[in-house]
Amino acid sequence: MIKNQKNYSRLFGFSKEEMLTNLPRHSQCNPNLLLKVQNTSESILKNNGSQFARKINRMLHEIFRELERNRQFTRTNLNNHGVLYGKITLSHQSEDQLLKYFHNRFPNCFICLFNTIKNETITMNEKAKIQKFQVSLNKFVQNISRNRPITPYFEDISMNNEEIFQEFYSSQFIASRENRKYFKKMIPKYAMEMPGMKGGVEYKFRNNQLDKYINKKN
Repeated sequence: MIKNQKNYSRLFGFSKEEMLTNLPRHSQCNPNLLLKVQNTSESILKNNGSQFARKINRMLHEIFRELERNRQFTRTNLNNHGVLYGKITLSHQSEDQLLKYFHNRFPNCFICLFNTIKNETITMNEKAKIQKFQVSLNKFVQNISRNRPITPYFEDISMNNEEIFQEFYSSQFIASRENRKYFKKMIPKYAMEMPGMKGGVEYKFRNNQLDKYINKKN
């Protein structure tokens, strides 16, 4: 479990125990690095004058920052079999935390996330069991949905996630409310490179194309 997530933006706010717990998640972590942390005093590890301490602090921030970006900007879809699916970009070992995040929000769903960096599909069922598969997202979603009945929770689903967002923006971004500067602050440029955001309606708004879309819809 990732601990002390609220401290990821605070310099040198990690205890030695938290460092040893979370560092193994980093893609560049190795046994020698962990041993060095173990043999270094906590006072040095929390000293911003130490080059080693700065390295460890940077690595921890990279873990938390990547996880938070995927929480904020993963675009998911839900089908009428109760399968929630989407694409993510995780280079560090935080898949379990991301799955738990979606599981807590959608406990009645089967979660499927395709990691475009590791080229694998990670899943969590309603009982919070985690599995990994070397198969494409579309193929896996088709296979798992085939064995799941249409349930009362999801049987009325008739619009995909992209259509929902298009309807939302076309109803919300009227002239009196339009604020592109605030929009770009809340959805920064790097977020537009997330798999589910590429080519989405947000891209049209960032590039002054939403008005054309809305006028066309109207």
